[in-house]
Amino acid sequence: MVVGGAGSLEIAPGRKLLDTPDFPSAFRPEATAADVFLAMLRGEPDLDWSFLSPSADFAPGKRTGKFRLGRDRLLTDSQGRSSISMEDFAIALVDEMEHPKHVRQRFTVGY
Repeated sequence: MVVGGAGSLEIAPGRKLLDTPDFPSAFRPEATAADVFLAMLRGEPDLDWSFLSPSADFAPGKRTGKFRLGRDRLLTDSQGRSSISMEDFAIALVDEMEHPKHVRQRFTVGY
C-alpha cells in the first residue's frame, strides 16, 4: 500500500494537477517523484500494490465515513472543491488494506 499525493491525479484527460500553473511550486518535486514512482509500479509485473491519492485539500477535520472513491481523476464536489479529511482518508486506507478492491491500481478518495 502506497500513499501518494493529489498532484499526479488527472484534471482532464492527459492533464495532471501538477501540470497546472496554480500547483504550488513547493510541492512540485514531491508530486513529480510520486508520479514517477506510480509509473514504476504500473510497469512492475510481479508486485501486488495499491496507490492511494488524497484529494487536493487534505487536512485534519471530521470523520464522517461518507466519501467517494475514484481512480485516476481528481474528485471534486459540485462547487469544484477537492477535499478529504485525514480522518476519512484513514478509513479509506484501512478499508483497502482489510478488503482490497484496487489491487495493481491507483485510487483516490474525496467528498
